[in-house]
Amino acid sequence: MKHSLLEQCKTIILILIGNAILAFAIAAFILPARLIAGGTTGLALLGEHFFGLRISLSVLIVNIVMFVLGFWILGKKFALTTILSTLIYPLFLDVFSSMDALQDLSDDLLLSAVYAGLLIGVGIGLVIKAGASTGGMDIPPLILQKKYDLPVSVTLYLFDTTILLAQMAFSSTSQVLHGIMVVLLTSLVINKVLLFGKGQMQMLIISDRYEEIKDAFLHDLDCGVTLVDIETGWGKVAQKAVLSVLSHRKLTEAKQIVMRIDDKAFMMINETTEVHGRGYTIAR
Repeated sequence: MKHSLLEQCKTIILILIGNAILAFAIAAFILPARLIAGGTTGLALLGEHFFGLRISLSVLIVNIVMFVLGFWILGKKFALTTILSTLIYPLFLDVFSSMDALQDLSDDLLLSAVYAGLLIGVGIGLVIKAGASTGGMDIPPLILQKKYDLPVSVTLYLFDTTILLAQMAFSSTSQVLHGIMVVLLTSLVINKVLLFGKGQMQMLIISDRYEEIKDAFLHDLDCGVTLVDIETGWGKVAQKAVLSVLSHRKLTEAKQIVMRIDDKAFMMINETTEVHGRGYTIAR
């Protein structure tokens, strides 16, 4: 019960921080530089230009409409993961947009685009990592997937592209090009945030002295080891290879151990993006 409560608190905190970073990026870099944007913010920019609506009000209206659609079509469970973002993001955006100090952080379009892309990616990445959704224009692709089995990634890009193209009618070429940079940076950073802290190093060691290497990894490094049946290509000798997954900080010591035991050992080292299991995501 206590663990569940802590997990819920952690999720809520991540959602709040993610939405705060997202709103800050929009208010401090996108809006002052008049860069084009995708998603709900892009729709809000269209609402401001054509109807004179406040950005935060447009965002709130779009988020509420999409939330109702998500609740109706995707169910209560999905709605519960989006309600906090639906309400808190427009509030954060309104607060940050009203701060005069944030309107003059940079008069350089390139810097604005870079910082906007980085911060938006971090903000959205934290919300997704918490198992929630930022709401808004994330919802229509999920509805289309459920109703017509259309791929989410494809429809999401189509919606974003349409919103970006619509803003080109009242944006300069420079604003458009820098806005596209924001979208690309955002995608890259989201992936990095989602994988942050989960990566490990994978080592495959081929050596006649595999038993000694295995024992050293188990007792000196306290790393899990798997012995894999192999056959050498040149001599057709059946033997074992040592496979281990370890943290980045243990990699140097692991290589030193292998070279100390067998300086002719063959090692292959790869970075893994995510590891699950006992000793990694499950307590020993």
